[in-house]
Amino acid sequence: MFVRIVGLVFSTIIAGLAAWVALKWAGAQAYIETFEAYVPMRPEYFGPIYRTLFGTSGAIVGFTLASLIYRQAVDLWVHLLSNMSSIPARDKLAVIGGVFLGLGMTALVGSLVVRILPDYGWQLVILTGMLFVYLAVLIMMSMKEELYFFFPGAAMAGGTAGPENKLNPKLLDTNVIIDGRIADVTRAGFIEGPIYVPGFVLDELHLIADSSDTLKRNRGRRGLDILNEMQEEPDLQVVIYNHYTTVFRGDEPVDAKLVQLAQELEASIVTNDFNLNKVAQLQGVRVLNINELANAVKPVVLPGEELIVSVVREGKEPDQGVAYLDDGTMVVVERGKEYIGDTVRIIVTSVLQTVAGKMIFGNPQNGGSLGQENFHRNHRVDSSGGARRKARPS
Repeated sequence: MFVRIVGLVFSTIIAGLAAWVALKWAGAQAYIETFEAYVPMRPEYFGPIYRTLFGTSGAIVGFTLASLIYRQAVDLWVHLLSNMSSIPARDKLAVIGGVFLGLGMTALVGSLVVRILPDYGWQLVILTGMLFVYLAVLIMMSMKEELYFFFPGAAMAGGTAGPENKLNPKLLDTNVIIDGRIADVTRAGFIEGPIYVPGFVLDELHLIADSSDTLKRNRGRRGLDILNEMQEEPDLQVVIYNHYTTVFRGDEPVDAKLVQLAQELEASIVTNDFNLNKVAQLQGVRVLNINELANAVKPVVLPGEELIVSVVREGKEPDQGVAYLDDGTMVVVERGKEYIGDTVRIIVTSVLQTVAGKMIFGNPQNGGSLGQENFHRNHRVDSSGGARRKARPS
């Protein structure tokens, strides 16, 4: 709201200044006399109408131009000046060079304008100066890659080795924060670049943490604890991001806001929400799905291998039993109903990949249950935490 008020005041001042310049210009008697010869109107009406049209046109042009410049200035502040430590040196040089270039052009043109139009030349100097600085910064920013030729070390000073290594920000959604695995993934170095937590995501997390429902309240507090842990990591750059210029409606869903913000910042969304994944991809936003990463790093199990599992419950089909590996993969044991509560060695018969994850089907090996004592004596856990498995001898 404060940014809008400042923009309105700024645009109004510039509009008034432009209208005043237009009225001064319209007051030149030579123009009135010239137009009076072609316009069939009584002189007592022509002058006021003529000045009103000039003043209104100047105000409209001034307000439009000021709004455009202010919007671009705010965008420049958000993307360049909000986090000075992460801005490459070439961007800083481009902005500084553009400002000095625009001021130099203003000084050259302004001295000429003041001499030609001494009555209102300084107002035109202010307007043209703003326009020249704005255009010069845009030109220098578009030519910033050419600064490598003049300043070869500029890229290293900014923390990057070149345009190909530019890292786009990652936006976290509420579900992936509550899930908690994002902390381990980022700590392991699988996600690079700045990590942004939008303000509306943090607000939703606070709302969940203050819920009257115990389960939701615990989930929200867990998400806040995960964020605190990530911010304390010295190698992670986790930022609560509130500098977005997009105007969001109060009743707009958080997922829609995330997609709009990702498009604005050219960022990626980190989530484990299937629906958000599909909606973002349809709108051209890159998505990093934690569930897909978890499925990708699960150990590969092939038909014919042996697994040692604990059957915990009945399956959907008659005589089936269900077990789970350490990573949560479901194992359906044929004729495993009689082994519920026991540990059994099975032979993998097939592996089914579904949207929810991977399912393994197997039959008990001859010999049946290992028993709890045998299980604790024979069951070994490898370095990755998975159950020991052995290829079936041919």
